[in-house]
Amino acid sequence: MTAQIQHKTPLPVIFNALGDPTRFAIVEYLLKRGECTVGELAEPFSMSAPALSRHIKILESSGLIERRIEKQWRVCKLRIDCFSGLDHWLKRYMDFWNTSFDRLDNFLDTLPEQANDKSEDGTA
Repeated sequence: MTAQIQHKTPLPVIFNALGDPTRFAIVEYLLKRGECTVGELAEPFSMSAPALSRHIKILESSGLIERRIEKQWRVCKLRIDCFSGLDHWLKRYMDFWNTSFDRLDNFLDTLPEQANDKSEDGTA
């Protein structure tokens, strides 16, 4: 029996948060830059501060980022542990497709050589 990994945030909530192009770009920006102030996060986006703040709040409530206050700045950083659920979910599908392609390869290897020759010269 395989153990199930418990996630604090359900995957649909994470996918919903990442489904918005602006929020996805914020996550990508944080992946490249590490910790950033909200002001630094606003630089690449042409949107109002309240709009950016709403995106940050959604990412924070989904568990993808955390925000803290340092003096007068609000600093954001990714919560990498939240991405482990995505990694686990993606690994299951990678395993499925790799197994499926391996079975297809094995099946194609069992086909008679004559069928392979016909398909190569386009006369199948």
